[in-house]
Amino acid sequence: MRFFLVLASSAILFANTLQLRAEDLPPEYRTMLDNGLDYLAKQQARDGHWEAGGGQFATAMTGVAGTTLLMEGSTLREGKYSENIRRAVDYLVKHAQKDTGLIGGINDPNQGLGYLYGHGFSMLFLSQVYGEEEDAERRKQLEEILNKAVKFCVLAQTDRGGWGYLSAKDGNNFDEGSVSVTQVQALRACRNAGIVVPKQAIDMVHKYLKDCTTPKGGVIYSLASGGGAQAGAERPTITVAAIASMFSTGEYDSDLAKKWLKFVKPIVPIDTVGQEQFGHSEYTQYYYGQVIYMLGEDGYAKLFPDSRADDRLQWSKYRKAFFAFLQRTQQKDGSWRGTPIGPVWTSSCFLTVLQLDHGTLPIYQR
Repeated sequence: MRFFLVLASSAILFANTLQLRAEDLPPEYRTMLDNGLDYLAKQQARDGHWEAGGGQFATAMTGVAGTTLLMEGSTLREGKYSENIRRAVDYLVKHAQKDTGLIGGINDPNQGLGYLYGHGFSMLFLSQVYGEEEDAERRKQLEEILNKAVKFCVLAQTDRGGWGYLSAKDGNNFDEGSVSVTQVQALRACRNAGIVVPKQAIDMVHKYLKDCTTPKGGVIYSLASGGGAQAGAERPTITVAAIASMFSTGEYDSDLAKKWLKFVKPIVPIDTVGQEQFGHSEYTQYYYGQVIYMLGEDGYAKLFPDSRADDRLQWSKYRKAFFAFLQRTQQKDGSWRGTPIGPVWTSSCFLTVLQLDHGTLPIYQR
């Protein structure tokens, strides 16, 4: 099997901005972060899982929340949230299907829309744990689970190259942009940890996302829904997620990523970000924060050298505006609310962005 290829030219282009180093979170935000992480830890069930409203999305919420606690710097063995992380890993290991590789259950009524969101977020979380695991027996167990999970993910891909809520092998050939991005990041995280990932699967989803891109530069919801990539059907939220997926696979200066950036930049201005919330805005910021963090202070200028200095996407400008919004809207219990999926999801999204400066996890590092 072939592996992902990281473009050498991209690495050179971003040599100054994509450094593997951690930066300190500004002091004025540390209390906010601590309160948010404590809230999240308290929401964990006794068996190790987290869940969304109505008890749904248990596998997905466990993967997302577990990753959020890992970003703090805690591990399976040490740190403030080590016990929470161990319980989350135990829950997902218990729910990993030995025959198929699916992390979760096909017939689980608490999966919500479907099981591939949970599978993707769980793969990402377990891959970050696996990369740091020193216990030989535990590492072997996680390696086996992740190898099977990757195979399940690849087999679940539709003939258009994307993924939907359910596996294409389960008789569902529907594709959806946000699920596809979840799988791309998870596969990249697995590859970073040393798990074999076929390059063909990534090539297919890149073509899929290209096919989903309209002449305006935005990504549509789905190719399977009919009509093709027509202007007017763009989804800014999915477009932002697509940029993050492209950056995750090492293609920082691809023409497609630049096209997407041009589309979303005027729609989600970073100097006022958070002032006006919209449908799935927490999901948008979850990925937009990753994108702008990867760009750093001068990455956008290198992609678009003719851009004005005062009109560039920069992490410092985004952080100032968005973190101020988070301070204004954090609840007394440390959570963030106001979205349909619930406070565990919303808080995890926002806490992920808050902790990007830590640089603790490979998938989010510059």
